[in-house]
Amino acid sequence: MIISRTPFRISFAGGGTDLAAFYREEPGAVISTAIDKYMYVTVNRYFDDQIILKYSRTEQVTNCSQIKHPLLREAMRITGVTRGIEITSMADIVGGTGLGSSSSFTVGALHALHAFEGRYVPLSQLATEACDIEIERVGEPIGKQDQYIAAYGGFQFIEFMPNEAVRVTPIICPPEKLRRLSSNLLLFYTGKTRKAGKILKGVRTNINRNRAHMREMRMLADEARDLIQSGNINHFGELLHQGWLLKRSLHSGISDDEIDKVYKRARRAGAEGGKILGAGGGGFLLLYVKRKNQPQVRRAMRSWREVKFEFAPEGSKIIHLAR
Repeated sequence: MIISRTPFRISFAGGGTDLAAFYREEPGAVISTAIDKYMYVTVNRYFDDQIILKYSRTEQVTNCSQIKHPLLREAMRITGVTRGIEITSMADIVGGTGLGSSSSFTVGALHALHAFEGRYVPLSQLATEACDIEIERVGEPIGKQDQYIAAYGGFQFIEFMPNEAVRVTPIICPPEKLRRLSSNLLLFYTGKTRKAGKILKGVRTNINRNRAHMREMRMLADEARDLIQSGNINHFGELLHQGWLLKRSLHSGISDDEIDKVYKRARRAGAEGGKILGAGGGGFLLLYVKRKNQPQVRRAMRSWREVKFEFAPEGSKIIHLAR
């Protein structure tokens, strides 16, 4: 049996510039970190040639082409595992909430299947193959950041080049400064899940019209990197706020009246900035709040569930291997 563990992520700035419609014209970049919420994928040899898949539903088929789950089907095709296999998945947090769960699932499935075949593959290969599956084979209208942060983990500045190259550069910051940044971040669940595809299709379609705003979002990623590396995070909340105002201007589905109302209430209570994670429309709201203001912000946010988290230094990892 093989078990992979792959982190979810929080993206701070630059989201959307990892879409091909943007970075093929000019380089995109994001600041993203893995967090200690995970996707687990187990792979075990089945006693006959059937394929058993257990996720939110169960599939039992005799060959790979019959698999309904597109990500698992393509992961099996890429790795060459096509029969006599049982695959299950579990997650710390429900999908469709803006934490990159589908990419964590794809990276984790690839990692476990390669290990099942006795292969070690570098993190760059896991990320590249996951992008190929989600974007090219399945046709999801998503970018590349989630696959890379899921594979690499840590706190990263990720650049997307017009020639399709991706550069992953760790953010170098004293541990005590990262702990301070982490302690100033609060995460709240809106209670809504959503499909990111519709929103991202709209963002992608309107990229040329919104290119100036997206270029500003790209510049905020540079600023965020510089703030974190210098350890001077006093203006980090305002940077998140600027990014949120730019992001919500890209598509009407990114926010709604309830999200706007709750965000304004959090700001009045002492939050300096924040953003809806992922494509928007629901999922998780991230807030930057100094410690002295956190009690009143928590009171203002009591209608939404808070989820505690920490930054995660490791990316996708095989945590159990038994033959």
